[in-house]
Order: sequence, then structure tokens, then C-alpha cells
Amino acid sequence: MTNEELVNAVCPILNDNGWKYYFTPNAIEVGKSMGLKGMEFYVAGRGGSLGDCEGGVVAAAFGYFNPVIINAAWSLATAKQPARVIGDAHYEVAAHLGREKLTNMPGLNEFTAAMEKVFNAADPDGLALFAAFKSMPLAEDTPARAMQLAASLREFRGSAHLIAIRAVGLTSKQAHYVKRPNDVKGFGWGEDDAPLVDDAVRALMVEAEKLTDALCIPAYSVLNDAERKALVDGAKAFETALK
Repeated sequence: MTNEELVNAVCPILNDNGWKYYFTPNAIEVGKSMGLKGMEFYVAGRGGSLGDCEGGVVAAAFGYFNPVIINAAWSLATAKQPARVIGDAHYEVAAHLGREKLTNMPGLNEFTAAMEKVFNAADPDGLALFAAFKSMPLAEDTPARAMQLAASLREFRGSAHLIAIRAVGLTSKQAHYVKRPNDVKGFGWGEDDAPLVDDAVRALMVEAEKLTDALCIPAYSVLNDAERKALVDGAKAFETALK
């Protein structure tokens, strides 16, 4: 399996499933216990490891969202609780989902070990949100650790993607309207915000995706053949376990 094939097989699954702890019943319960509404806990939880900063910094690290939405939720949340406290609680919600859903997952140990090897090899330079996630301690138990690693590797590609978008000359708003046009309202964009999306923009988005893969490949290339198989097979089992 080539590096490109490995990234193409695994990254979409991590992207589609690494966020699934965001709005679980446990997430809602923990957020409420901290006096935080759903969007407040999501924004300040996901961005909490960035520490005491302005909401605009968090919006830049997230990309895709209307910065006004992120700044508002961040400001409300961090007025109630310290950012890092919220971030730690949110990461523990990921651990909780892992314990709930992944304990009996086939190949869990091998999948987790392969993810951790990629995680350790991933260079955080220039990848603000991934660097923040990488600064947090991982859970000791394997199911919890697996979910946290999946969430962190999702942020690895996501942070690399923001660099790739800018490198080809697009904004994250343009990228969002190309890649996820049905979700723009949920990310705070209105009809008047729609950017120009034509064939040239779509072509640049294809280039951005290729560059994103290229930025991620060095980290995934450290795996040997057995570890690659464990990662691919594990990703499929991970997706099934979270359904």
C-alpha cells in the first residue's frame, strides 16, 4: 500500500468520525455542569487547549466557520470557565465515548498503536489547532486513548488543510462553499456571504486537497506494512463501532 493509498483510505474515516463526541449526551451533560450551552462547550472545548486567547485566534485555527459565531461562543464560554479547563473537559468527553463504544472493537490495540505512531511523527509546526491538541495528555486506557488519537489526527489533517487552502489562493469560506455547501448555514454563513464559486475555484480546491494529502503523508509514511494494515482495518472497525 502506497502512502497516498494509506492516506486516502484512513483520513476520510477519521474526518467523518473523529468528531462524534462533540454533541453526545455526555457532552451536553458535561457542558451543562460547567454552565455552558452546546455551542459554547463545543467551541471552547475544541479550542480550549489553545489557552487564554482571543476568539479571533480560535476562529482562525478552526477555519470554515463565520468568525463572528466562534468569537461570540468563545467569549461567552471563557467568561464562565478558563479555556484550558473547558478544553480538558471536552477531551475527556472524547475519552468517555471511546470507553463506551470502542472497548470491544476488533484490532483496537493495533489500531491505537498505529495511530499513536502517526500522531508522534506528525510535525505540529504551523498547525495551530493540532499543536494545541498534541499538547494535551492522552488517556491511559486504550479505548479512551483511541478516540482521543482519532480526534487529534482529524485536527492534524484539518490544520494542514487550512494551510493548503491558503497556499493555492483560496479562503476557507470559499473552500467551505465548495466542499460542504449544505452546511454553510450551520457554520454561521448567510445568503449574502456566498463567495464566487466557479470552475476555477473548484479546480483550486482539487489542488488544495492534493496538497493537504502531501502535507500529511510524511507522518503516515513511518508505518510499516503490518501497521498500515492495522490502521486501515482498524479505521473501518472504528467507523462501524461509532455508528
